Amino acid sequence: MRERRKRSGPPVWSYRVTRSAHTVAVSSTPAVLGLHFLLELVALFAVGYWGWTAHDGAQRWLWATALPLLLATVWAVFRVPGDGGDPIVIVPGPLRLLIEFGVMGIAIALLWASGQAAWAIAVLALVVLDYALQYDRVARLLGL
Repeated sequence: MRERRKRSGPPVWSYRVTRSAHTVAVSSTPAVLGLHFLLELVALFAVGYWGWTAHDGAQRWLWATALPLLLATVWAVFRVPGDGGDPIVIVPGPLRLLIEFGVMGIAIALLWASGQAAWAIAVLALVVLDYALQYDRVARLLGL
């Protein structure tokens, strides 16, 4: 019978919060970044869902595609340097947060208007959790 050797070091599933002498910000951990990206996709889906369910005929197609594209464009174009990719249009941190809250707020309101109150509440709870976990990013964008 073969003996199992005990593995030394941290478990495979752990994530180190420090790298060399630098501390990794909570908002840049893979789990938090993944949640934020997932919420961006949910917001785009939510406004498209509203466009599809609230309209008929050609307007259905227009609202279900144009509104998500418009919000995605605003989200991608107006950025703060050092917060993700290179900005196309540089905006101050508080304006960037206002854009993000606006997009999420529109998505939640349109989910509610689509008759999906439970989903709207769930998305709202996840958005609050997301920004609470990103407290360091929010503080940096607000200049605190």
